[in-house]
Parts: sequence; C-alpha cells; structure tokens
Amino acid sequence: MSENTGSIKPAITAKNVHLSYRSIVPVAKNKEESNASVTRKGRVEHFEALHGVSFEIKRGEIVGLVGRNGSGKSTLLRVLAGIFEPDSGTVDLHGSSVSLLALGVGFLKQLSGRENIYLSAMLMGFSKEQIDQQIDEIIEFSELGRFIEKPVKTYSSGMVSKLGFSITAILKTDIILVDEVLSVGDAKFKKKSYRKMMELISDKNRTVIIVSHDTRTIDNLCTSAIWLHDGDIMMDGPTEKVLPAYNRFMEL
Repeated sequence: MSENTGSIKPAITAKNVHLSYRSIVPVAKNKEESNASVTRKGRVEHFEALHGVSFEIKRGEIVGLVGRNGSGKSTLLRVLAGIFEPDSGTVDLHGSSVSLLALGVGFLKQLSGRENIYLSAMLMGFSKEQIDQQIDEIIEFSELGRFIEKPVKTYSSGMVSKLGFSITAILKTDIILVDEVLSVGDAKFKKKSYRKMMELISDKNRTVIIVSHDTRTIDNLCTSAIWLHDGDIMMDGPTEKVLPAYNRFMEL
C-alpha cells in the first residue's frame, strides 16, 4: 500500500479474495400462490461481493477504505476479521490479533453486557485471565453502569455502540478495523471515544483500516486508501492520490 515502507513487515496480505452471497428467490406459478412458498420453492441466486481482491498493508499503516454503498467495504472488513470465510483466495494477518468495530456486530442480544465482553474478547483471542484484568476498565469506559448486567437486547443503539467501542478501545489488538464508527454515543462520549481512537491509531505498531463515507475523515487520518467499486479494487495508494480520483468519480 504505502510507498517507501522499506523493511516494514506486512500486517495484512490478501490474495485473490472472492466472496459470494447466496439467497433464495421465490418462484411463483401464479399470482394466487402464497408467500409461504419462499421456504419450499425458489431458485438460488449468487451475488459476488468481492471479485478477486488483492492488496498488502504494512504494519502501522492507517488505511481508508472508500466506495459507494454496496461496493463491498463492510464485507471486506468482515473477511479480514474472520467473520466471513472467503469462497477462494487467502487472507494472512501474519500472526496479528484483530478486532472489528462495527455497529450491531458480535453481540448475542440475550446475554448481558458483561457476558458479551467475555464472549467478544475471547473471539478476539484474549484469555479469561487477560479479560479479568481489564473488564473493570472496559465497564467504566462504557459508562453503562448497572446496565452492564442487563441483556444487550434491552440496550439502545447508543448503548450498544458504547459497549462495542469500549471493548475495542481497552483490549488493544494489533489490527483495528473500523466500520463507519469513529465516535459513538452522546456528545460527551463522542469526545472521549474520538480521543481514545486518536490514541490507538497513534501507535506506530498498530494497523488500522477505516471505512467511512466522510472523505474528510479519511484525508485527515489515513496515510493510504483503497477504493472499492462493485467488489473490485479501482485504485490503491497514497491518500492524496486516491481520494481526488474517487471524489471525481462520485461527482459524475
């Protein structure tokens, strides 16, 4: 991705990554046929979200991922996080730990906030002992108070955002993937979370990929950028080269 990286080791290497979604489309014989036939009849349709995506990101890079809605950005982050398995191709994180910060991802709603902290952190590769050492700090940062013992299904979207951000912010991983969430919650928490994110990405050994439709954010924070369009990489390289080309395209 970035130029003049010298001997800096790669953090992420993606080679020819393909991923398709499958859905059942009902086939109705006539107008009177019930919608219940969806579960019994239909044809399988495939939508290829990623078409052989390849790139390499060096350790310590802050990379912006841009593209219009439906271009494959969130899908790619979920592949990198290990949530989705590609149909073909490979993703090598070179032994790095990874976390995904995205709204509505990774929580079991019937479990309490505390239980979801343990579940999410263990999926990120942390041991129970490591979580025990930092759970009080996570809870304090989240500002959820007594709600930490309540099921996540009772949370507002802002509370869910606070919990997700707090886990990622306190349990620091080598790679952080941020999907449209740079500041969450109320005004006070937004300021706190933004400061924390700046602290996280200032670590020269931490690699960050940020998805955002706000190109000003990408321009301000990212050293490099990847432009995805309909599952293909249109361009990658220094932010100052990629963003102007992307902005011109979006103005057409």
